[in-house]
Amino acid sequence: MTIANQLKSAENSPVLSTEAFPPSSRLTFGLKPIFVGPNGLRAGWRLLMFLALFAVLFGGFVLIKAGGPQGFLEKYRNQSHITITPLVMGGSEAITLLFLCAAALIMGKLEHRKFSEYGLPLRRTLGKDFWIGSFSGFLAISGTLLTMFLLHGFRITGLALHGTAIVSSLAGWGIAFLLAGLVEEFLFRGYIQYTLASGIGFWPAAFVMSGLFGLGHFFNPNENAVGSATVVLFGLLLCLFLRRTGNLWCAVGFHLGYDWGQMFYGVPDSGIVPYHNLLSSTLSGPRWLTGGMVGPEASFLTPIALLVVAVLFSRYHREI
Repeated sequence: MTIANQLKSAENSPVLSTEAFPPSSRLTFGLKPIFVGPNGLRAGWRLLMFLALFAVLFGGFVLIKAGGPQGFLEKYRNQSHITITPLVMGGSEAITLLFLCAAALIMGKLEHRKFSEYGLPLRRTLGKDFWIGSFSGFLAISGTLLTMFLLHGFRITGLALHGTAIVSSLAGWGIAFLLAGLVEEFLFRGYIQYTLASGIGFWPAAFVMSGLFGLGHFFNPNENAVGSATVVLFGLLLCLFLRRTGNLWCAVGFHLGYDWGQMFYGVPDSGIVPYHNLLSSTLSGPRWLTGGMVGPEASFLTPIALLVVAVLFSRYHREI
């Protein structure tokens, strides 16, 4: 089902209708419009329910695993000393994805919707859209770094890994970035984007979620305002993929391809220093060209690369 059809369906079918509640628990006439619209419970309240479900599920798991609030605080203080490896990232993202999907499945039951309507149809897992996105993401970062090289801002100095470590690193980071792409895409452009769009429209919701996407990256180590602003543009591009394909798999692929490419070339990813990258490389020159400690994300070349991808993708994928 395409995004357009999904939103049309949302407009024509009740969501958490008041008929699901007994007369004794129904809202009074004066308060009812605040909570209930023509299609049932308003989008804002459904979003709060989803976020509350996720917070309870994920937060409860984290507290139990840490041994309570005190253990969590001690673990949080030591976060800066943790090296981000494929195993550490992959494990964290897998747990987050599990609870995101659980919250969406519960809301789907309440709303009488299929999980696939929230952007991740299982029948299209790792299908054509995913590989188009992955290839586009890797080409985008490769093109950016090639241009930077021609402007004397980027240089490959050799191999950082040898032997079997090459295969294990490329595969490990591939799985880790796939999980990271699934989490970030479903969190920012899955259930929340779908539900918010049913209330205010697709592109207004896309701008809101992309702004939050950029804000979330602002707290990464070494990140700055320029890099976060570019992440907003990334978010809008990924929303374009969602709008044109009707699902999140192209966006997940692009996310994977771009991040994996940064690891491949050995450049910082949103201010995070590369670990077990394939190539050794250096960034030199003005910050507006290289992005400095943030990496290519904060370079003036990245918005240009994203614009090129958007134009080419728009020509290939017409409006649904």
